[in-house]
Amino acid sequence: MIRKIVLGLGVMSFALAGAAFAQQGGIKRTPLQKVEFPDGYVTVTGLAELPPGAAAGRHTHPGIETGYVLEGELNLEIDGQPAKLLKPGDSYQIPAGAVHDAKVHGDKSMKVLGVYVVDKTKPLASPAK
Repeated sequence: MIRKIVLGLGVMSFALAGAAFAQQGGIKRTPLQKVEFPDGYVTVTGLAELPPGAAAGRHTHPGIETGYVLEGELNLEIDGQPAKLLKPGDSYQIPAGAVHDAKVHGDKSMKVLGVYVVDKTKPLASPAK
């Protein structure tokens, strides 16, 4: 019973995190799984789909994010690094606490598989200025 509650809260936190930092509507986030590992952290896997012209909005995570582009193209902007144009088949990694944004490039929707290994006592994402 407790596992179901914890999983439900993890799924909710992934879904609600999108609302916390989305600048534009139409972003769809699908939580896939949550594992409480390693100790003190939670690993969350999910899909993010953004329509043409959308941006995730500048935000941070209390841990690392890695991902894989499934469809479309995106400009990944991480503060302190040159912007990167990512295409299907490309992967990426974002350091813990780094302010970043993902913006759809071109006229097609974009879909990524993201994996977050974050401090379980903090929100999955927080908006940044």
